[in-house]
Amino acid sequence: MADSLADGRTRVTFAPAVANIAAPTTSEANAGVLLQTVITADGLVGFEASTAEVDTSALSSTFDTKTIGRDSFSGTLLRLKKQTGTDTAYTTLTRGTEGYLIIRRDVTESTSWSAAQSVEVYPVIVGRRRNLPPEANSVRKYEVPLMIHQDPNLDAVMA
Repeated sequence: MADSLADGRTRVTFAPAVANIAAPTTSEANAGVLLQTVITADGLVGFEASTAEVDTSALSSTFDTKTIGRDSFSGTLLRLKKQTGTDTAYTTLTRGTEGYLIIRRDVTESTSWSAAQSVEVYPVIVGRRRNLPPEANSVRKYEVPLMIHQDPNLDAVMA
């Protein structure tokens, strides 16, 4: 087996509607705003799940036992590059906007959405945009926090 490369192999869209997050359609994904070309290389932040531990030990236990608790995501946000002229991402991702972040990994980003592709679907509400301070030798950047307000589907398949 060979290693799966990350560079150029992540596609991200902010879709306004998804009827079934286990099986988003190509039409729903295509109705969204593609973001991977305006997200910074380190700008898909916090979309790594963590699982809490639940202590199941009893007073009589001589060994600490645990089981799995709730899954969660922390600090989910997008770090984006501000565009000149028409900036669809900047005008779409405004505070209070609800939608679905669809992430496809391990397929060349320029490959169109198609049935049977594995994706992650996150129901999100956009928080307040934060302009980042200017840096030397850099593009203008901003961050958009995304609150996951319903259970995401990390094993969805495009319909």
